[in-house]
Amino acid sequence: MACEAWKEKLGSYLDGELPDSEGRAFDAHARTCPACASDALARLQLKRNVQVAGRQFTPSAEFRNRIQRQMAAPRRSTFRWAWVTGAAALALLLIAFGLSYRNQQQLRSQAIFTEIADLHVATLASASPVDVVSTDRHTVKPWFAGKIPFTFDLPDLGNSDFSLLGGRMTYLDHAPGAHLIYQVRKHRISVFIFPEDSLPALRQTSTPLKKLSFNMETWNHSGLRYFVISDAGPGDIDSLARLFKSAAQ
Repeated sequence: MACEAWKEKLGSYLDGELPDSEGRAFDAHARTCPACASDALARLQLKRNVQVAGRQFTPSAEFRNRIQRQMAAPRRSTFRWAWVTGAAALALLLIAFGLSYRNQQQLRSQAIFTEIADLHVATLASASPVDVVSTDRHTVKPWFAGKIPFTFDLPDLGNSDFSLLGGRMTYLDHAPGAHLIYQVRKHRISVFIFPEDSLPALRQTSTPLKKLSFNMETWNHSGLRYFVISDAGPGDIDSLARLFKSAAQ
């Protein structure tokens, strides 16, 4: 009966529309219910496939630039009024293109945050969340050598409440990256690392426009983009983020 109730809310959960308390409750339920975990993973994969298909028909920057160059060279007219009208129309069109491009960038940045949340959910629902299982950062970090086109540093957890569970390769918008799994008390935290130049939409927007079911912190450093996401409290997210920032200095 409980599973039937969760199935009705699964769509809202994957879209990040559930209250925080219900989102955490489903996370706990999915860890002990293979049926709900499998259903969540299947819907998540379908959702990501639809997102990828939709982006295949997005006009490229080169196409937009070519159209703008063509519009910026209006034909000469013997009538001044026609020239003025054409210039005004051109200005309006350029403004429209600019607003459209900005909206597309905002939508793309929001899609990235949603995909990060989806990757985190998929990990929680997976029977094998990590490919390299180790609590030793000196074992996990070398495992990524040759698998991703960059290197990174893992923090010394010292006397913190965090423990490293392992890592795996992952992809975001076809770009390879690292996915580290940590635990603090009963919460699992995902840390994603990708090349900054593979995510140009985040250069102007670094915070989600839409409230997610998880707490998230993101930043860039030395050409890399970091994401820390979990249902753990904001304080835990901030503490782990600060450990990573110190390790990268």
